[in-house]
Amino acid sequence: MDYIYLDNSATTALSDTAKQAMTEAMNLYGNPSSLHGPGQISATRLSECRQKLLSACGIRDGFHVFFTGSGSEANNMAITGAASAGKHYASKRILTTDSEHPSVHNSAAYASSRFGFEYVQIPTRGGVLDLDFLEKELKKGAAIVSFMLVNNETGALYDIESASKLVRKYCPDAFIHCDCVQGFTRVKLPIKSVDAFTVSAHKIHGPKGCAALFLSDAAFRRHTLVPLINGGGQEESLRAGTENLVCIAGFAAAACEANKKTADNSAILDNLFELASQKIAAAGCRLNVPPVHVSHILSVTLPDIKSQTMLSFLSAKGICVSAGSACSSKDRHISPSLHAFGLSDSEADSTIRVSLCADNTAADIDALASALADGVSRLVRIHR
Repeated sequence: MDYIYLDNSATTALSDTAKQAMTEAMNLYGNPSSLHGPGQISATRLSECRQKLLSACGIRDGFHVFFTGSGSEANNMAITGAASAGKHYASKRILTTDSEHPSVHNSAAYASSRFGFEYVQIPTRGGVLDLDFLEKELKKGAAIVSFMLVNNETGALYDIESASKLVRKYCPDAFIHCDCVQGFTRVKLPIKSVDAFTVSAHKIHGPKGCAALFLSDAAFRRHTLVPLINGGGQEESLRAGTENLVCIAGFAAAACEANKKTADNSAILDNLFELASQKIAAAGCRLNVPPVHVSHILSVTLPDIKSQTMLSFLSAKGICVSAGSACSSKDRHISPSLHAFGLSDSEADSTIRVSLCADNTAADIDALASALADGVSRLVRIHR
């Protein structure tokens, strides 16, 4: 069966450019930590990949790049690593939004239970970060602050710059982290507003199993993070283990390619978003669109149909969408992000996510809208 793939926020197809870079890197068998010739060739390639990622982020200097095995690991490395460091314990407070990825929420919850931090979640009702609530909480102190840039379920684009200004005003020594996984190569990153940020390869047509944490020079010099993985001192002793050069090469290549195409891809996605919004609404569904949002994620609430039922219906037609974050799709609990947005239990349980990439077409949207209309017509009668 030929699939119409509309689940690009879960993962993307590996690009030809990334495949080529990975194939070339497979011939570099030396360990980057070895001092002999093959090892130094690999080390040089590894260094080149770091520079490519910095360039793709628009960074000339001021940040270190640490490669990890996933965006979840990078988020853990930032939050748990900072909580473990000890230097922030004077405040003993961690602030995140109430719509974070599970890797951020669970890391903050772990720091709360393990190290005694108070864990506070800032509301994001309607897809808007509540800056007034944030300001009130910051007046009580904060050691670690972590806000995502783009919500992976609703597509909300949060005002990280304004939030960061408030953090710097009331808690100038706080460590500020941003999960940029869904925004990387799609929107401007808040580089000057944060101490650290996370990006991932497989969301931008790179390989799975590779991501990166960017840490500012200032935070690195302060020894802000304690490593979660100890060993041979790789990644400047912050993440031990021989680097996965093959995947890192694919990551760097995908990032450079996506960065060059950002403007063109944005225009394509804007058009697809508008088309999808019109046709999905015409199919009898409701879109949950934040005031400020990206164009590659659409949250769609179905009329009296459980999301799992519609997913099965669409899958049988070769159309791939999801019910939310792939990291928690097997968990039948109602999505905290959709609750935070303002959806009721029943609404959240009837919501699917459509996520686009620049390779999608108007024909894909037409097929989705037709299938949704068919599903609404058939499945509502069944559920009633």
